[in-house]
Amino acid sequence: MDPEKKIPQHVAIILDGNGRWAKKRGLPRSMGHAEGCRTVEKIVADADSLGIRYLTVYGFSTENWKRDDTEVGALIQLFRYYMVRLLRMAKENNVRVRMIGERSRFDRDIVDGLDRLERETAANTGLVFTIAINYGARDEIVRAARRIASAVRDGKLKEEEITEDLVASFLDTEGLPDPDLLIRTGGEMRLSNYLLWQCAYTEFYVTDCLWPDFNKAELEKAVTAFQSRDRRFGGV
Repeated sequence: MDPEKKIPQHVAIILDGNGRWAKKRGLPRSMGHAEGCRTVEKIVADADSLGIRYLTVYGFSTENWKRDDTEVGALIQLFRYYMVRLLRMAKENNVRVRMIGERSRFDRDIVDGLDRLERETAANTGLVFTIAINYGARDEIVRAARRIASAVRDGKLKEEEITEDLVASFLDTEGLPDPDLLIRTGGEMRLSNYLLWQCAYTEFYVTDCLWPDFNKAELEKAVTAFQSRDRRFGGV
């Protein structure tokens, strides 16, 4: 990584490979998710040290509810535990935490915990750490379209006022810049319904490294790859 070259302002990550990491070690999948949470904490600090201003991670998708009930239950319990650690870490490191996704499906205590995370870190001025939880990009766009349609129906918005910027303001990521760099661990070559609108001109980086093994050196590799790209945004 060349510190003299541009550092991506916003990095988004698909945290893939927790289950495979656990399987390789003869451990239950829940242990892989727990180790993955510890990796998240380290990468938040590493991203901040590199000068990255926004970090967004895919924590739990709308499709993850289809998994085995035991695994889903273990993930929910992990959320409960991790929210307490995350609040402490955020306060100690001046990190602002945001959540995107449809949180109403979770139990009341989890919703309250997510609300508290956002509320009690809202004034922090350091890295903005966003977690996509019960998030799916198609669901996000549908919810935004419904809100725009309601605004037009109620006379609060004119059809000709609907622009790309306006649509973006109705998305969960309102106020966040689009990702400059998307990292996917675990080697899969797909977006998995993640930030479809926001990643229109994002640079992609895929690594075979499983998420629990991801570290600062791996993050620096991804940033180095980003620094070698010629970003023209459709121009010549």
